[in-house]
Amino acid sequence: MSNQWDNNRDYHSFANVDEIRVKHLALDLEVDFAAKQLTGVAELTLDYIDTSCRHLWLDLRDLTILEVRDDKDDALTFSIDKHDLILGERLNISLLSQTASVKLYYQTSPNAQGLQWLTPEQTSGKSLPFLFSQSQPVNARSWIPLQDSPKARITFEAIVKVPVGMRAVMSAMNDATASLDGEFSFFMEKSMPTHLLAIAVGDLAFGKIGDRTGVYAEPEVLDAAVKEFEDTELMVEIAESLLGPYPWGRYDMIVLPPSFPFGGMENPRLAFITPTLIAGDKSLVSTVAHELAHSWTGNLVSNATWRDLWLNEGFTTYFTNRIVEAVFGKEQAELELVLEYGRLKEELAATELAEQNLPANVQTQDPNEAFNRFTYDKASMFVHDLERRLGREAFDKFLYTYVQHFAFEAITTETFIEYAKQTLLVEHGDKLSEAELLEWVYGCGMPDWFTAPVSNSLDKVEAGIESWLQGTPASSLETDSWRVHHWQYFLNSLPEALSQEQLMELDECFNLTQSTNAEIACDWFRVAIRNHYDPVLPALSDYLIRIGRGKFVRPLYSELLIAGYETEIKQIYSQARVGYHPSIVVQLDKSLNFKS
Repeated sequence: MSNQWDNNRDYHSFANVDEIRVKHLALDLEVDFAAKQLTGVAELTLDYIDTSCRHLWLDLRDLTILEVRDDKDDALTFSIDKHDLILGERLNISLLSQTASVKLYYQTSPNAQGLQWLTPEQTSGKSLPFLFSQSQPVNARSWIPLQDSPKARITFEAIVKVPVGMRAVMSAMNDATASLDGEFSFFMEKSMPTHLLAIAVGDLAFGKIGDRTGVYAEPEVLDAAVKEFEDTELMVEIAESLLGPYPWGRYDMIVLPPSFPFGGMENPRLAFITPTLIAGDKSLVSTVAHELAHSWTGNLVSNATWRDLWLNEGFTTYFTNRIVEAVFGKEQAELELVLEYGRLKEELAATELAEQNLPANVQTQDPNEAFNRFTYDKASMFVHDLERRLGREAFDKFLYTYVQHFAFEAITTETFIEYAKQTLLVEHGDKLSEAELLEWVYGCGMPDWFTAPVSNSLDKVEAGIESWLQGTPASSLETDSWRVHHWQYFLNSLPEALSQEQLMELDECFNLTQSTNAEIACDWFRVAIRNHYDPVLPALSDYLIRIGRGKFVRPLYSELLIAGYETEIKQIYSQARVGYHPSIVVQLDKSLNFKS
C-alpha cells in the first residue's frame, strides 16, 4: 500500500468538507428545453465543523453563478479561483459570519456533462423533448453548485418548473398522481451522497408493480417495462430478508431513452434503468437487482472517496447474485457468476499487475476510471470468498451487522479493514487471517488460493463448441434449452480467430447479427469485428447509433479501432455522437481521437 496519498481525502472535490458541511439543499429550478438550461436557486444549509471557518468552497463545472446571498439576504463576495480539467472549478465564497445558509442564483451550461437534453425525435413518442441527469461520479457539480463529494451526505428538497404537460421526477419521493400543471415538489428527508442527485423530465407515465414499487417510462415503453420488471417487489422482500428493512420507503424505477450511458443508476427512490434490459424474457433483470442492492451497499453505506468504490460496487455485485439466486434459482446465479469472472479475466489480462487491487488509485485521474472490473468483479469474488470461508449463515450475520453499523455513513477502505479486524478476525480468526484479508484488498491479481467459479450448466455449451470446431454443423447443436447466459458464454469462449465460413454458418443458423438481445448482439459483434466479418457492419452501425450504453459502445469502438476500421468508425461515430450522453462523448472523443 502506497503512503503517497492521504486515504481520507477526496481528491476529486475542491470542497472544504472537513471545516464546513452542507447538510441540506433546497432547489428552485426552471427547466428550459429551448436553451438546454436549468436556471434557479440553490440554498445550502451549513453545519460548521470548525466554528471559525469563514469560507465555503464548492464544486462547479461550467455553471454561471449570478449572485450569492446569505440568510440575511446580504450579498456575499465570491470568486472562481481554481480550474481543473477533471474536477471543474472551485467556487470560493467569503462568509460574513457563522452564516446559517447561503443562496446561489445560477444557471447551467447547455453542454453540462451531467445533463442530457434529447429532442422529440430522440424519444419513443417523438412528440416531446426529454431531459435526464447522470451525476455519478462527479457531474452533480455541472447542474448544482455544491460540495460534490461522497463524504458530504445531504438531505434535499426541490421545486421544479417544467412545460405544462410534462412530468418531472427526482431521486426523492415522487407522486405518480401529481398534476402535469408545470410545477413539481420533491423532498428527500434521508441523507444521501451528492452523486445520487437525479432529475428527469419528459412524457412519462407510471405503472404499478407492488405496494412500494413501480416504473416510470414513456407510454410506448411502459407495458413492456412493467412486465419485464414484475419481480421487483419480490426482489425487495428477498433483499430485506438478508440486510434488513428497505430504508428508503419506495423503490421506483424510470426507464430512460437508449442514450442513457449505464445499465442502471441507483438513485434512491428512483433507480435509472436502460431500455436495453427489456429483452422480453427477464434474462437481463439482474441489473434491476443490482440497483436495488445498492439501496443498502452504496446508498446506505457509501464509499467515502472514489478510491473506495469497491466497497460500493463489490458488495453490491455479490448481493445482486444472492437476490438472483433467491428469485430465479441457483443455476442462473451460477451462470452469472461465471460470466462475471470471465469479464474479470479479460481485464486481468489487459491491465498492469500493479493496478489489479481493490482500491482504485485514480487520485490524479478521471474518477470514471475507477469503474472497472476490479472494483466490481474482483471485489465481488472477495466477498464470495468470505462467504465460502465463514459459511453462509455466519457471513449473512456479518453482512447485516456491517450495513447496520455504518448506515448513512461514508467509509474508506481502511475503515472497513479496521472494522473487519474487530469483527471478522475476532469471531472467525480460524477461517480468515489478517494477511489473507490484506492480500485480497491490497494484493495485485488474484490470491493464490482463489478458485474460479464454475457451473455445470455450461458443460453443454463447452461440448457444443468442441463439437462444432471438430466439424459438426451448427444446425445440429442442441441449443433449444440455452438461456442468454449460455449464448454469452458460447460467444465469449469461441477461438479468437475464426474463418468467414465459420462465422457465416453461425450467423445463418442462429441469426446472431439480427439479435434483439443487446448483450448477445454486443458479444457477437465483438467476435465478428476482430475477424473482419463485414456482413455485420450495417447492423453494428444501427446498434451504435441507437444505443448509448457505455458497457456496449466503448468495447465495440475499441474492437473497431484495434481491427483497423478507421473509416467505419468515423462514419458511425459522426452520426452516433449527437445521441450519446455528454459523459460518454468525453471518453469516446479521447479514445477515438475525435475532433469535432
